[in-house]
Amino acid sequence: MVLQSAPYGTWSSPITAGAITKGALPIGGLVVDPITSKLYHLEARPSEGGRVTIIDTESDTDVTPSKDWNVRTAVHEYGGGAAIAYGGIIYFSNLADGRVYRSKEGASPEAVTPENKVHRFADFNVHPIHTHLLVSVLEDHTVDEPSAIDNTLCIINTTTKTVHPLLSGADFYASPRFSPDGTRLAWQQWSHPDMPWEGSRIYIANALVDSDRVSLTNLVHVAGEALKVSAAFPSWANNETLVFTSDESGYINPWKYQNGKATALFPEPARYEFGSPGWVFQMHPYAILDEKGTLAVFITTKDGRNSLDIVDLTRGSPPQTIDTPFVVIDKIWSLSRRAREIVFSGEKVDEGLSVVKFTLDDASGANFTALKPAAIPEFSNEFVSIPQPMTLKAPNGEIVHVVYYPPKNPNYSGSNVPGERPPCVVLAHGGPTTITMQNLSWTTQYFTSRGWAWLAVNYGGSSGYGRRYICRLDSNWGIVDSNDCIQAARIISNEPYNLVDPKRIVIRGGSAGGYTVLCALANASDVTIFAAGTSSYGISDLLPLEAHTHKFESHQLEKLLGGTSAQVPEVYQDRSPLNHADRIVAPLLILQGDIDRVVPKEQAELIYEKVKAKGGVIEYKLYPEEGHGWRKAETIVDTLERELGFYEHVLGLRS
Repeated sequence: MVLQSAPYGTWSSPITAGAITKGALPIGGLVVDPITSKLYHLEARPSEGGRVTIIDTESDTDVTPSKDWNVRTAVHEYGGGAAIAYGGIIYFSNLADGRVYRSKEGASPEAVTPENKVHRFADFNVHPIHTHLLVSVLEDHTVDEPSAIDNTLCIINTTTKTVHPLLSGADFYASPRFSPDGTRLAWQQWSHPDMPWEGSRIYIANALVDSDRVSLTNLVHVAGEALKVSAAFPSWANNETLVFTSDESGYINPWKYQNGKATALFPEPARYEFGSPGWVFQMHPYAILDEKGTLAVFITTKDGRNSLDIVDLTRGSPPQTIDTPFVVIDKIWSLSRRAREIVFSGEKVDEGLSVVKFTLDDASGANFTALKPAAIPEFSNEFVSIPQPMTLKAPNGEIVHVVYYPPKNPNYSGSNVPGERPPCVVLAHGGPTTITMQNLSWTTQYFTSRGWAWLAVNYGGSSGYGRRYICRLDSNWGIVDSNDCIQAARIISNEPYNLVDPKRIVIRGGSAGGYTVLCALANASDVTIFAAGTSSYGISDLLPLEAHTHKFESHQLEKLLGGTSAQVPEVYQDRSPLNHADRIVAPLLILQGDIDRVVPKEQAELIYEKVKAKGGVIEYKLYPEEGHGWRKAETIVDTLERELGFYEHVLGLRS
């Protein structure tokens, strides 16, 4: 085949926005029945309005086939932990009415909580003896204002179909887990102004069952400290041993609580992460491997990639890293402790998400089996640009972690313009306390296969590199993140890298990443670095965000900005891109969901009107029935095509 050459950014590609929505394996979670070892997965369906359904993984049959069912929860708005299985019964939260349902094979789902549209449930656990009793996180929106929303632990009696209070007092709860004999309960709790990865505590208590209700006595603080140490993800290895994580050392490491004492599992702290921030429920980073509860398999993060480590829960020995082909590992569950099997979702640099079984065999060692292989795309893997992780050093001496993707298309040898370097998309991830990993993203490939470069910036404040790196953003949100994106763009477009065209760098981001985009275009000392930008459901004005955002993040700004608006009003004013909209010179595209409760549409409309009034180049698209993130196929297609078309027009790549 004769290779073509054409200017970067103009290459033809078979990777279309429509193909992207059809090609991925849309798994939103895994669920394992610990009694039967049956595996289910949650499948998101953009073609059905973004609803989530439960699939029997082995038979590939739909457990909740009716479009009336949407297996999601809106606790904390971000959800997670919407379903569990136990003894052949699936329990799940239905988004439309907020009720919890029980589903048995061959029968229609049946509600087990009363009709009450102001109640939301998540993160269930079944009592191992009295299996009709579930412990659950309950979020009460009777008064639907952030300061008045009430988060508690409750007991759901699935026989009487009633809900009973169990524990209250903290602002938030997560991971309630009964011990195997049902005599104790462990859980995580935290209060404002902490997020769960900043300062949270783990407790255990005796769990007494009387007259089909549960009460707690003898509460014991296991680990964690407000504002300073995050203890998270408790789970019982056996009746005597509670496993959890703590970042007391500066990195998330495994710990255990046994015989009344909490201890680190390693003789010396590991300087890499054994967990990630708990933005949603059921993010446990480990699974117990064996029947006796002596081994666990942890998801770890090193150099921006996930791996698996086997951790001995008894001897205090260093972890054993397992070689895997996966760079993103998530949704880990024990499948069969008798057979030493776990399951997880795994992604590679050149292959999408698959459901994988890991078995540890004394004779053959670690074995991986694909239970649900990654979807086969409509196009060749030769189109896939392979990630190149880099650690850059900014002029101020701080390091910035990035992932670079060069243009890649097997039909093109490069540009026919002598000396041309490619245009580049800079991605600022959301959160802000998250990380862009190195797994295959067809959105990235949508651009790189058209002759674009792509640079994902894990700016200061990103997770995966230890607590100190996260804390770089404390009191400096809007400064460190946008400056890191600017410095990364400058560095890779100049000596010694010279990878991209410095005059054709655009920036994109959603939510907190959208805020970073707006800060880079409006607040930065040099607002001319980027030739254009796209903010998806991004924050433009910090004052109403503080007043009206949802409860989970309603005090996060106190950490990120150094206080409340009453304490540091000048910071809120100065860090709000809306107040610097007159400095925006780069063309700006704003994409927004109509029913977004995290970043309401007013945030988009205010800055749109202000930039438009001064004659700036700005486009705004509002998507009906979309919230914080895109779920509908037609929205995903339109946003991607609209963004690419916007850049092509601004940079003159298409006539």
